[in-house]
Amino acid sequence: MYRPSRTARLIRFSLLVAIAVLSALIALLAFSSAQAQTSPARGAITAEGDMPMPDFLALLQQIAPAAAEGAKVYLGAFRLQCGRTLSTAELRHALAREGGDSVLMGLIRASQQQDLAARNQLVRQIRCPAGAAR
Repeated sequence: MYRPSRTARLIRFSLLVAIAVLSALIALLAFSSAQAQTSPARGAITAEGDMPMPDFLALLQQIAPAAAEGAKVYLGAFRLQCGRTLSTAELRHALAREGGDSVLMGLIRASQQQDLAARNQLVRQIRCPAGAAR
């Protein structure tokens, strides 16, 4: 019986996360492109197309539950570390830029593997933008 190596599993997981993130981004672009669209929970979407965070996380939860859990941990840790909340656009950027923010991607992986030690280590690695730290 063939058992995939750890590297093969990591590559497979990374590809699944990348696909989930791309799917989420495509859905967001389609969702925010309509002019008269509304969010059932929050009313009209802003002119900038920034989806409310609860709606974005709910969508991410449907597509990739581990990605949603990792993102929630990232958001909470960022708020505690930096003293402010990330916007949906900032979170989307962290997911999409150059393969994703390494801490965020690590938190998604730790959520998938239910690795509490890795999660705690990654939370300590969150860096605030210049001038945003407490």
